[in-house]
Amino acid sequence: MQHNNKTAASAERKTLFGTVLTLLYRLYTFFIFLPLFLLASLITAVVTAVGCRLGDGHFWGYHPGRLWGQFVIRALFLPVKVEGREHLRDKQSYVFVANHQGAFDIFLVYGFLGRNFKWLMKKSIRKIPFVGIACEYAHHIFVDKSGASKIKRTYDQARETLREGMSVVVFPEGARTFTGHLGVFRRGAFMLANELQLPVCPITINGSFNVMPRTKDWHFPVWHPLTLTIHKPIEPKGKGAEFEQATMKEAYESVNSGLEEQYKGFVENPDQ
Repeated sequence: MQHNNKTAASAERKTLFGTVLTLLYRLYTFFIFLPLFLLASLITAVVTAVGCRLGDGHFWGYHPGRLWGQFVIRALFLPVKVEGREHLRDKQSYVFVANHQGAFDIFLVYGFLGRNFKWLMKKSIRKIPFVGIACEYAHHIFVDKSGASKIKRTYDQARETLREGMSVVVFPEGARTFTGHLGVFRRGAFMLANELQLPVCPITINGSFNVMPRTKDWHFPVWHPLTLTIHKPIEPKGKGAEFEQATMKEAYESVNSGLEEQYKGFVENPDQ
C-alpha cells in the first residue's frame, strides 16, 4: 500500500512538472519566439528579394531561407537529426521527394537538407505578401496546371534552373497529412524527373506531425525531436510512363520505410 502511494505521488509530481514546463514553453513561444519569427520572416523575404534582384539568385535564393529555417528550429529548441547525406553526390541535381507531415517540414528541409535547391510549389503561393515576391525572385518553380502550354512552361523553367547541382524539393502528396501517414503520391515530381532524366531522392520526415499537425494550425507548437532521413537516390533507368510509375512506386516505398512505426502505411487524405 505504501509503495502504491509513493508511485502515485511520483507520477503526480511528474505530471505537475510537465504541466509547468508546457506553460513556460507556451509563454516563451508567444511572447519571445513569435515576435522574433515574424521579424525574421520579413527580413528573410526582403533580403531574398533584394539579393536576387541585385546579385546571384542561386545564392540569395537559398542561404537566407536556410538560415531562417535553422533559426525557427533552434529558437524552439527542437532537436534535429539528419541521416543519409552520404548518399548524395557533389554537383548532382536531384528531385527530392518528401512526405508532408506538417508546417515544420519547410523549416526542417530548408535549414538542414544541406543542398541548394528550389521548391516546386503551387502558383497560389505567389499571392502571399512578401513571401510570393521573394519566391518569384528566388526562381522557385511555380506549377501552373491550367493548360498544356503552362505545364510545358513549368518544365522549361525547371530545365533551365536545375543545372550544375541545383536541385528541386517536392511534396508529392500535394497537401499535409491529417494523420501522420502517407497519402497518395501525385505524378508531377516524377514526370519532371522523367522529362529531365534526373535521379529522384526520397526523404522521410519524422516529428513534424508531432510538433504542429495540420489539425492544429495556429496552435502552440509542441516540443518534439525532428528527423530528416535522406534515402539512396533512384537513378533514371529509361524514359517513359512505365519508368515514371516504377520510380514513383520505389520512392513511395522508401519514404514509407523511414517513417516511425505508428505512421507507416497508406491513409487517404480527404483533400486528395
